[in-house]
Amino acid sequence: MLNTIAQISKQTIQNLIQNNISPTPKEYSYEFCKIAKQKNIDTAECEYFDDMLQLLEKSELQDIQNNPQNIYDIIDILLKRVPKKNVEAVSRILNDSLKPSISLSIGDDLKSFCLKIGDNPSLIFEQSIQKEMEQFIAQRFEVDRKIVARKTADIARLISLMNKYLSDAIQSNTGGSNNIQTIKKELEAIQAANSTKDDLQKLQTKLVQAAIKIENEMSTVNENLKSGQSEVQILEQKVKKLEEELKATKLQNKIDYLTGALTRTAYEDALRSTEDLYIRHGQDYAIVFFDIDYFKKVNDTYGHEAGDVILKTFASLIIKLTRESDVVGRYGGEEFVSIVHYTNSSELYKYVSRIKSVIANNKFLYKDIKLPITFSAGVELRSNNSSAQQTLLNADKLLYEAKNSGRNKIVFWDKKEL
Repeated sequence: MLNTIAQISKQTIQNLIQNNISPTPKEYSYEFCKIAKQKNIDTAECEYFDDMLQLLEKSELQDIQNNPQNIYDIIDILLKRVPKKNVEAVSRILNDSLKPSISLSIGDDLKSFCLKIGDNPSLIFEQSIQKEMEQFIAQRFEVDRKIVARKTADIARLISLMNKYLSDAIQSNTGGSNNIQTIKKELEAIQAANSTKDDLQKLQTKLVQAAIKIENEMSTVNENLKSGQSEVQILEQKVKKLEEELKATKLQNKIDYLTGALTRTAYEDALRSTEDLYIRHGQDYAIVFFDIDYFKKVNDTYGHEAGDVILKTFASLIIKLTRESDVVGRYGGEEFVSIVHYTNSSELYKYVSRIKSVIANNKFLYKDIKLPITFSAGVELRSNNSSAQQTLLNADKLLYEAKNSGRNKIVFWDKKEL
């Protein structure tokens, strides 16, 4: 075996010199393993490289321009990997961030998830785990928001009661003060018949002085109560402002930060509300599923920044061309969905036709580049289906029919195309 290795080493050097290649460790390793494979000779170094290659992710292999031939070709990729120590730290931080910050309770699902991440921190790089993280983060915000909203409402009710009681106290105190003033005037009006009634005059004086003292005390209390009422009213305004901010935060959480359309969760809430109206009042609606054609090509050619511009512009156009009483949501990636109420089918044809016309007759501007963009869509009626989810599913199927038949096309529930 030793002689064979020596022969391979000798031939490796000869080949490098013959091909005018510097015998660096990288080039030597490549040529050595190449010759060894040709001779069906297994070496630990070459096998180690093959084993390492199997451990790389597909995305990591894509970062290597040419097929990796030796360990030197993948060193840069391996150096970019996050150290295990850092992954464990991120895992601990992640577990803490997922727990509700106000609520003292934590669901069993979240407990299990945190234990799973704690036992195997590297799971945080998996797409399915990342989706679970997003769901738990959304749940955490919702739990905290509800608790804050509930406590704020309790404070508002308490302040309202305080304000009422203070008003009642002021009113009662004012009435008492008026009564004291009446008594004082009556006492002052008493006329002593003669000097033998000194005792009565002394009593009169004492009563007048007592009435004056009570009046002053009640006046002071009255001023304090009014001052307290003013402070309570200011506090009440602050609580109302906090409630408004909470409502604004709730609305903000419903809007996709990039496109301005509803988030997937907010869209699903809107769909449930629309379905309730359909069940109670028979108010029909349609679901339109949009998908930007060849969006990946835009990202690959011009970069993700250009892709974001396309998404934002596309969504803003749909929102602008959709009535405020209807709904536009971002379903995921480059997919959007609208919930449209209608009185007759011609309204729906006009709606999607108008959107297609605007998109087709304009180019999307990214920096100085004008990009032509098209989309595919599927339109389905709720009245043709057994449920809202079935309507959405069939709209999605019609969308794929449009994509599979050439894109830049809208397919309707009756198989008409635009």
